[in-house]
Amino acid sequence: MKAPLPVAASIAQRPGYGGHAWAFLQFALGLKDLGYEPILIDRLSGGMPGQEAGVEWFREVTAAAGLGDRCALLLDDGAPVGLGRDRLRKLIAEAPFVLNIMGFLDDPELREAAQMLVFLDVDPGFTQIWQDRGEADLLGGHDRFVTVGTNIGSPDCPIPDCGRSWIAIRPPVVLSRWPASPASSKSFRSVATWRGPYDPIWEGDKKLGLRVHEFRKFVDLPRRVDAPFELALDIDAADEGDARLLREHGWSLPEPKAVAGTMPAYADFVRGSGAEISIAKNIYVETGSGWFSDRSACFLASGRPVLAQDTGWSNELRSDGLVPFSTVEEAVDGARKIEEDRVTRGEAARSLAEEAFDSRVVLGGLLTELDAG
Repeated sequence: MKAPLPVAASIAQRPGYGGHAWAFLQFALGLKDLGYEPILIDRLSGGMPGQEAGVEWFREVTAAAGLGDRCALLLDDGAPVGLGRDRLRKLIAEAPFVLNIMGFLDDPELREAAQMLVFLDVDPGFTQIWQDRGEADLLGGHDRFVTVGTNIGSPDCPIPDCGRSWIAIRPPVVLSRWPASPASSKSFRSVATWRGPYDPIWEGDKKLGLRVHEFRKFVDLPRRVDAPFELALDIDAADEGDARLLREHGWSLPEPKAVAGTMPAYADFVRGSGAEISIAKNIYVETGSGWFSDRSACFLASGRPVLAQDTGWSNELRSDGLVPFSTVEEAVDGARKIEEDRVTRGEAARSLAEEAFDSRVVLGGLLTELDAG
């Protein structure tokens, strides 16, 4: 094995969200495939609700990923779960860098031990606008900056670069964990959060909003396509009106923890689909950030075509397995095209995953950019 390589992420905070865990584990497992010894770092503050459930979820996830003896869950009110603090600090000091997803590792002593602290932005637009306005300093103390907003820094993207040079990457997928298989369903599926933890951002009189603000534009889609549409939707009871509207227009809304509440269940939900329907957060669309879903990368790898709302990625990603849309008419047309030839488009989906999202390619390129390969 090469050097240890810590990845700091927030997994324990969302017990029962298999897709959320997978999104971050792709980085750790991808680095393992490249010969590194990934060290997964997480934390739970004493004030966070459900700490016991979070600890159990962290143990379940890391054991399933084969990282059980190479992880640390930092607790404000006790010794870490997993690696002890002294051992963790030593491993951080030996590593070429720490990949700090959304700046989640905020422990000063552990951050200071790092040779290089690399910030990974997975919510492009929010991160940079908050920083630019002085509303949140997520970037401070980091040496290098990585984002899945592949258009940040380009003339057509209004997201501020905050005076940083951003390395753009696509979300990695560990292909060996997502084997392609023949589809036995015609359903368009997805897993989504209706609002999420952030409020919309206002730029003058322009609202940069959430997924809810885009989804309402496409609510009529199932009525216009001869295929089931299934959305494992995390939606608050206060938004029951929206949930009722979706059901009335033909959306099936299985409870997300029931169908994707573990890592294996999430993978089964993806593989049980015929294709994915991916609708993005409004801020990703309005800014043309180039954001692409880590979930969609899993569908592609599994040999499932993806019908995805364009956030500015369509000039770079072209494949019969990935169909972009911006309007409901384009979404209807794209869904019908997928319906006409699912087999060929499924094969093209897997090929695109191998070409553009393979963790060995994505993370190998990142290591080169960071001079850490």
